[in-house]
Amino acid sequence: MSDQITLTGLVATTLRHIVTSEGLGITSFRLASNQRRFDRAQNAWVDGDTNWYTVTAFRQLATNAAASIEKGQRILVTGTVRIREWESGEKSGTTIEIDADSIGHDLTYGTAAFKRPTITAERSQESTEPHQDLDAAGAEPARGF
Repeated sequence: MSDQITLTGLVATTLRHIVTSEGLGITSFRLASNQRRFDRAQNAWVDGDTNWYTVTAFRQLATNAAASIEKGQRILVTGTVRIREWESGEKSGTTIEIDADSIGHDLTYGTAAFKRPTITAERSQESTEPHQDLDAAGAEPARGF
């Protein structure tokens, strides 16, 4: 059984996008997430502790995220949680990784315009370019969601 999580936060690093020799797109970045709360003693909103996550997306989500998301933007991420312990010499710690199922901009902080990228006939099944689904004939983009 896998644990699913939805997070909001700030993209804290430049996205790293690679395509493996097998054609698999992979995008990763660090997400900083903290909760704000109202402190009655100070009569002000204050930030809580920051939690850090490594977010990884695969295939078309990786390609579209790399084309859409930038460092400093507020986003939402839904995915599977993996917690890993690590050691390096005398240092050790815990890394929380999210295998993303969905990524999008947090519209609480701004606006976005959704766009389905177009596809060309020459495009292979796995590519680094974002694409749009074709209709059954393969002639024009599918309509609707």
